[in-house]
Amino acid sequence: MSQHHKVIVIGSGPAGFTAAIYASRANLEAVVFEGNQPGGQLTITTEVENYPGFPAGVQGPEMMELFRQQAHRFGAKSIYELVNKVDFTSRPFNLWTEDGNHYTCDAVIVSTGATARLLHTKGEDTYWGRGISACATCDGFFYRGKKIFVVGGGDTAMEEANYLTHFGESVTIIHRRQEFRASKIMVDRAKENPKINLLLDSVIDEYLGEDVGGFPSLTSIRVENVKSGEMTVHSADGVFIAIGHTPNTSIFKGILDMNEEGYILTHGKSTYTNVPGVFACGDCQDWIYRQAVTAAGSGCSAAIDAERWLQEH
Repeated sequence: MSQHHKVIVIGSGPAGFTAAIYASRANLEAVVFEGNQPGGQLTITTEVENYPGFPAGVQGPEMMELFRQQAHRFGAKSIYELVNKVDFTSRPFNLWTEDGNHYTCDAVIVSTGATARLLHTKGEDTYWGRGISACATCDGFFYRGKKIFVVGGGDTAMEEANYLTHFGESVTIIHRRQEFRASKIMVDRAKENPKINLLLDSVIDEYLGEDVGGFPSLTSIRVENVKSGEMTVHSADGVFIAIGHTPNTSIFKGILDMNEEGYILTHGKSTYTNVPGVFACGDCQDWIYRQAVTAAGSGCSAAIDAERWLQEH
């Protein structure tokens, strides 16, 4: 037996919850499928200092719980299931979850986010958010005067390394080869920056640290030279993994238009996808900014677009 809703939001996080807040205040009876990471990426983030309205900062999980409570206040409902199949060929739209449940709806807002690609190196889980990050814009501020390492060889790694020189005492790019995938202009810019060092033909073998106040804190990394096998230990306050993100959009392949990386394409400045009645917001369609505040803004846009579309149809 299927359940019908006016608007279904697939995915939580700042985009999904903001969409649910706006949709619910418009009496669209929104439900949010929170998936296998309720609250999104911010639930594995420690301090959030760059979101407006929190002058003293806020813990990521706490912030997402406040988003959830605000959405629920206006009548939105959370369903803690993972949508793993959709059919947008006819209306009402059809969705199925891993639990085997079937849902239908008049409009869909996709806010499934993106996942940072990680190294899965020993110690990564221990020191994630305690010295390891995947977002220089989010966390660079915490490493003023510190020794910072950036892992990667593409444009993102070069851009993050240059950005982090505004904060760090030094920034070292670790790359497993001599050649970079990054464009020549980005590589030249990094090489010309006196604060940036290169550690090539190298990979991180293990993250090392100690307990500070009962919490793990990164203090150094063990690095392997992939050609010689030699191991060296480097003092490190922060490591930024800059090897890209993977948008969580696999269930929409062949259904929604995407770019070559798998990010959903939307029309102009709107959140409209190629399927009328399906809207996309947040990091699943934003490969440029990837910030909580921009995700929330696009969630607002998606709800307004959905409301207007439903009025017209």
